[in-house]
Amino acid sequence: MNRVLIIGATSIVGRQVVSQLQSAGKPVRALARNPNAAGLPPQVEVMRGDLTLPETLDACLDGVDAVFLVWTAPPAAAAAALERIAKDARRIVFLSAPLKTAHPFFQQPNPLRALAAQIERLIETSGLQWTFLRPGMFAANGLRWWAPQIRAGGDVVRWPYAAVPTAPIHEHDIAAVAVRAVCDDGHAGAEYVLTGPQSLSQSEQISTIGAVIGRALRLEEISPEEARSELLSIMPAVAVNMLLDAWAAAAGQPAFVTSTVAEITGAPARTFREWVADHAADFRA
Repeated sequence: MNRVLIIGATSIVGRQVVSQLQSAGKPVRALARNPNAAGLPPQVEVMRGDLTLPETLDACLDGVDAVFLVWTAPPAAAAAALERIAKDARRIVFLSAPLKTAHPFFQQPNPLRALAAQIERLIETSGLQWTFLRPGMFAANGLRWWAPQIRAGGDVVRWPYAAVPTAPIHEHDIAAVAVRAVCDDGHAGAEYVLTGPQSLSQSEQISTIGAVIGRALRLEEISPEEARSELLSIMPAVAVNMLLDAWAAAAGQPAFVTSTVAEITGAPARTFREWVADHAADFRA
């Protein structure tokens, strides 16, 4: 295999893909708008590029066989960027969304879902060998949602829909599947729905964090209206509305859980408790 280009290398999954490719001895290149601020290991080849400026992609794609794509640009840039990618690369692995999963949590209309579908359609007609990764809830969302409240020192986390379960997935496992799809044959045309191994209520997730860091945390349920007001300070309105609609739709049923991580990588998906242990320092003051 020639070099792999990571687009979105500074995202939480992109960094894991870079790390795991390096550990496997694969040549890896990262695209960044500002290479000096990327914060990637010094041995990583980081090149300046911008999805909204397709001409900047050419040098980044020189000698590249496969691309891992986390889309981080406006929808209008997608067609031109993917046309450039298809001129040089043979294979693309796209971090998409669970568009086709028959569970109400994943079926709430929103612009982010529509963007993922648009990019998939462009990739499907590009001539590239493609694989779509469809992760469910990221465990790492807890770093933005709950860690600030927990680090503040209180033992109560204010949050809506305490009883609604999800199956949070470790970013390491998403990346592990991505690395297999980028490096190995046999994944062309595959659509992998990725979840963690357990259906856990949001209240259970808070309790797990507390158990790992040695504090008796509990979730205090707030109304969706209160949550919307508070979450708008850390997320755009489209994301807040999507989450609240998804939790409301999923109330009363277990989370959707797949075994795809184990099937593709040969190792079981990491539990939420393992994810918390890996990020324990982020929850401590």
